[in-house]
Amino acid sequence: MIAELGHFSLVLAFVLALVQGILPLAGAHRQAMGRDDGGWISLAGPAALGQFMFIALAFIALTALFVSTDFSVMVVAANANSALPLIYKISAVWGHHEGSMVLWVLILALFGLCVVLFGSNLPTIFRARVLGIQGLISSGFLFFMLLTSNPFARLVPAPADGRDLNPLLQDPGLAFHPPFLYVGYVGFSMAFSFAIAALMEGRVDAAWARWVRPWTLAAWCSLTLGIAMGSWWAYYELGWGGFWFWDPVENASLIPWLVGTALLHSAIVVEKRNALKSWTVLLAILAFSFSLIGTFLVRSGVLTSVHAFATDPARGVFILILLVAVIGGSLALYARRAPTLTGGGLFSPVSREGTLLLNNLLLTAAAATVLLGTLYPLFLDAVGGPKVSVGPPFFNATFLPLMAPMVVVMAVGPFLSWKRSDLSGAFSKLYAALGLAVLTTLAAWYFHRGGPVLALVALLAAAWLLFATLAEFADRLQLFRAPWQESLERACKLPRAAYGMTLAHAGLALVIAGATGASLWREEHIQSSFPGNSVRVGAYEITLEGVHQLEGPNYVANQAQFTVHHDGRRVAFLKPEKRVYSVSATPTTEAAIHTTWLGDLYAVIGGPAKDSDGGGSWITRLFFTPLAVWMWIGSLVMVAGGLLSLSDRRLRVGAPRHRKGINGGRVAA
Repeated sequence: MIAELGHFSLVLAFVLALVQGILPLAGAHRQAMGRDDGGWISLAGPAALGQFMFIALAFIALTALFVSTDFSVMVVAANANSALPLIYKISAVWGHHEGSMVLWVLILALFGLCVVLFGSNLPTIFRARVLGIQGLISSGFLFFMLLTSNPFARLVPAPADGRDLNPLLQDPGLAFHPPFLYVGYVGFSMAFSFAIAALMEGRVDAAWARWVRPWTLAAWCSLTLGIAMGSWWAYYELGWGGFWFWDPVENASLIPWLVGTALLHSAIVVEKRNALKSWTVLLAILAFSFSLIGTFLVRSGVLTSVHAFATDPARGVFILILLVAVIGGSLALYARRAPTLTGGGLFSPVSREGTLLLNNLLLTAAAATVLLGTLYPLFLDAVGGPKVSVGPPFFNATFLPLMAPMVVVMAVGPFLSWKRSDLSGAFSKLYAALGLAVLTTLAAWYFHRGGPVLALVALLAAAWLLFATLAEFADRLQLFRAPWQESLERACKLPRAAYGMTLAHAGLALVIAGATGASLWREEHIQSSFPGNSVRVGAYEITLEGVHQLEGPNYVANQAQFTVHHDGRRVAFLKPEKRVYSVSATPTTEAAIHTTWLGDLYAVIGGPAKDSDGGGSWITRLFFTPLAVWMWIGSLVMVAGGLLSLSDRRLRVGAPRHRKGINGGRVAA
């Protein structure tokens, strides 16, 4: 009964999505033409509310089926087991294709509901168009679910027990990483809807930029946190000590993040200087388009990835058709209307607008290189070419060189004035920052003389960005140039968005420093160890005390016990595990990590050594990854900066209502 109720709820949600997608758009068009809309516009809000309620009901029903382990439902039988802990029964709801799509459309409907609740400052026709576009997107995904991916399909006869959740997904990371990632992906649909609505009306102005920025910023914050969580999950779960492997699905999350970052900066130029209008609208379209491409890659079955869902080709074809319709239709509309979006704000190349534009070009070029490296093997395979693999060497050689000048631009840009500026004057304020960056790099070289020169260059860039960001903040407050009381007054009057920018840029500097240390200065030891053997890793001495077997709720594990000494003093116990899950007989690696401000000590236990002959020797892997913790701290600082900017009153209040209301469906200036 619960399954049928959930399925019927999705059907009703699909009907309401069609109502939301068709009637408000038709009503907005009629009203823009000076005719009576027949009350169709007013249906947008109730339809969005009803759609959300029915999808939420379906989601609750699916969760209840997993918690009760109703194996008569196909997805429950395939992704759960009676021995599965409760937390994983709940997170298993979105740990497979069908459930993840329910979560996807739930978040999509939630964003539409937020427009209804918090979009009162939007003109009536414009809001109707935004909600209509959201409804069309939602109807497409709901139709896809009902036609090819019904999460409530029955299994007859029902098995006595389920096949269990993928052991790699039996981790708390599953509870948090996908939801935040999906909020980021789906959040860009709001920027997309605002862009398409603006193209329909033929007008983009400062008010539009003010409206679109909070939605984009919320999506960016969530996607940043989701990517960071996924990176941390891979770091401690897979047992190889890496945090990013340029996996196709990892790339699929990075591309919209890069484009979304460019969109945030470009929208500022539209708001402040009435320039880059057409470019900003294009970025809004591309950010969501790349989110859809990521959806296609994960669910089409065209790639092999630890993140990908195993699906049949029919699903991939349907998503491809949906992708072509959404992206192709939006780009066609853009090609028709973009020439009318003329910008009035002229600026010199040496200006804040110029640096933001250069920032945009570098970010989009980086996104293009990642997209090329991800899709090229698929394209080559589709045309019958040889199978190739594009891995870290390609991405490191193409992506990283584009990021280096962007760091320089990020450091210098905030010191430049709008419209026209003096480059030498900006650099004159950065001498102290450059000096501190050089001293930091020399100190790192003194304490860590091994490793490639590239590590020192990357660390110099990170330190330069960090100190330049702090110098810009100090310049805003006139620290050391004005009495401290005046600086304090300036700090109190400074908008939250300024604090947010400082935190976001500083957080990126910390991420760069952490990634540099963890990638280029990592120390790795692989050996066959007997209990009592010690290994020197970095400044630590690690001793294997023994290995014993333990039983979990649905697995058995070999757990090693290491003691860690530093300067003769015991500082930590490490207990890594090698698990084998009883249902699937799948082995997994559970690393043990001792974290300090300077780096992570990382321990992994393998199986018995092949040459031990029962002598008790075990394969062990020990790593020391310098500065690794700063990647995660930096990511959190970036998210904190984004949330602080989002709390800025100028974004919370939004653009003021227009005195003359709506004229022909266009936003009044």
